Amino acid sequence: MSKSIQILSTKKLSTEQKQALTTANLEVIEADFIQTEHKPFEIKDLNDNLIFTSQNAVHSILSHPKLEELKSKNVFCVGLKTKILLSEDGFNVVAYTGYAADLAEIITLIYRSESYTFFSGNLRRETLPKALKDAEIKFNEIQVYDTSLTPQKIKTAVDAILFYSPSGVESYLKENTIKKETCFCIGETTAEALHKITKNIVIADQPTVEDVIEDVLQEYK
Repeated sequence: MSKSIQILSTKKLSTEQKQALTTANLEVIEADFIQTEHKPFEIKDLNDNLIFTSQNAVHSILSHPKLEELKSKNVFCVGLKTKILLSEDGFNVVAYTGYAADLAEIITLIYRSESYTFFSGNLRRETLPKALKDAEIKFNEIQVYDTSLTPQKIKTAVDAILFYSPSGVESYLKENTIKKETCFCIGETTAEALHKITKNIVIADQPTVEDVIEDVLQEYK
């Protein structure tokens, strides 16, 4: 009998996501290598447009007393699921992309005369803010959630590791090493965090958990 394939997800999956893997006879280990937490924030000095680069930021503002005031603004965001979350809650999403770099390009090329308020987390990347600054676009930033690393030692040998953010990679490497495991990454930015460590990287076509899982299923079918 052949040895079963062991898959480690660096965050806990939904029932449906995990089932897609286990139905394919893959053994799944799950552990949250980062944690996010909403933080108190004040909404003031809002510019004409809002920017969200994560679902975490959207979730943070949905319970804010000034939520209706925010809905009067146009929104630019990163991620299809972020876009769906915003649209379902009544926001007008003007543009969304898979990556912050692509959103920065759209804003700087087409909407550079506008002003922006960026709702972010404490470990956000510099990609978008730097592009806006370099293009001399008016924007401010409100930090609405905190991300913290939760490193832990994985004692089971695994064949593949699923990564969803550069922070998840950083957290994993604090207690573990990567040898021959195949690393499935949700996007280019996450993969960049692994480039000096391994060549065994598969990047999802679209930056969603489902696309990462689809790549795993293709690899081990």
